[in-house]
Amino acid sequence: MSERESTVHRIPPFVQLGSARAADVRSVPTRDSVKKPNSVDNASKEGVSRETSAKKASTVIDSIDESSPIARQLASETRRREKLAGRVLPKPKATRVFTVSNQKGGVGKTTTTVNIAAALASAGLNVLVIDIDPQGNASTALGIEHHAEVDSIYDVLINDLPLADVVADCPDIDRLQCAPATIHLAGAEIELVSLVAREQRLRRAIDVYAKHREQQGLERLDFIFIDCPPSLGLLTVNAFCAAQEVLIPIQCEYYALEGLSQLLKNIEMIQKHLNGDLRVSTILLTMYDGRTNLAAQVAAEVREHFPQEVLSAVIPRSVRISEAPSYQQTVLTYDPNSSGALSYLEAAAEIAERS
Repeated sequence: MSERESTVHRIPPFVQLGSARAADVRSVPTRDSVKKPNSVDNASKEGVSRETSAKKASTVIDSIDESSPIARQLASETRRREKLAGRVLPKPKATRVFTVSNQKGGVGKTTTTVNIAAALASAGLNVLVIDIDPQGNASTALGIEHHAEVDSIYDVLINDLPLADVVADCPDIDRLQCAPATIHLAGAEIELVSLVAREQRLRRAIDVYAKHREQQGLERLDFIFIDCPPSLGLLTVNAFCAAQEVLIPIQCEYYALEGLSQLLKNIEMIQKHLNGDLRVSTILLTMYDGRTNLAAQVAAEVREHFPQEVLSAVIPRSVRISEAPSYQQTVLTYDPNSSGALSYLEAAAEIAERS
């Protein structure tokens, strides 16, 4: 195996991840392509070689009648899938630790965390999700048990339990693991106040876990995503101290912009006093509705202020994304054909290539 092959991974072809919709688009006849059957046509069809058919199939997408919104959407999604198929994702030189944070609730923090993690793991990278939200929604979406009797990240932060003892494998996706959260985390903010080095406890646990994996002969983690609660308390501060990068999901609505300045001020304070390596590396626009002018205006304003940080990929409003957690799945396994799954694959690829 060459050096390049050993340091890169491929997103599985979309024929495996689900390309039914793309297949449907290719089979849609256009008005120009419809001909009356006759004996000459039938004879010519029998003599067409497979090579000629393959060449014609590759250009079918260019002849689709895009006069209707649905046809335009299907054609666009097919082109996007073709760009992603077989794309090479670079393996980072060192573990990249992301804190997914926004003190405003309902902007897609947990959804973004689990789906980007799932997309990267599907590409063959080693990914760990750490759930420090007392609601435990990330644990639910990944199919990890997180009832009160389960050892969780609470025991890591408060009782110094090794992170290796609470990490569990995701049942649906290889190379994806999760450190679950339980309801006990609801009181962790108060309990952390009196502990020594209260802001650094998660960071130390991650460092110890990295050494444990090395001693056990396990592959190094490529990505760690920390899902934060919608607040700026000690749990979130622990996440900021443990990470090098911040991923901020921003809902494409006005209220989401109001809280962004306060979040950035808190990150600046963490940079000055606790973690000088922390930086806002990624901003992802979520719940985008292309039918509204407001969404386009919010997206344009965010891109104007953060031209380098905002991803090109945009996450649309999607029923499939909302439904997936109720089946304890990510949207990539629940409906890989959906526009939401495609958008998160694009976002994950863009993040990996920004190393």
